[in-house]
Amino acid sequence: QVQLVESGGGLVQPGESLRLSCAASGRIFSINVMGWYRQAPGKQRELVATITGAGIPNYADSVKGRFTISRDNAKTTVYLQMNSLKPDDTAVYYCNYKAYSVESWGQGTQVTVSS
Repeated sequence: QVQLVESGGGLVQPGESLRLSCAASGRIFSINVMGWYRQAPGKQRELVATITGAGIPNYADSVKGRFTISRDNAKTTVYLQMNSLKPDDTAVYYCNYKAYSVESWGQGTQVTVSS
């Protein structure tokens, strides 16, 4: 089992930035995909960005050019740098880990973009 702990959410104004972090612990396979999903009130959970163990990123069209996903050399922490935030980015952001048949979710961190 892999445990995920997120941090970095908060309240910001439109146009500002936030950086989310997700630390993984437990039995972590080197071949894995980690990423971020989000869920706004009344909407389904959706992909934001993922990154493979080899460092290959994938982004939702809605965040391309504004968000950057990265991970540390130990491949146990993944980051989401969010720039030029918009009110539509308001959601609970969840960290995700997938490797073979193992999948884990973090508890979620709230991001609110409002003036």
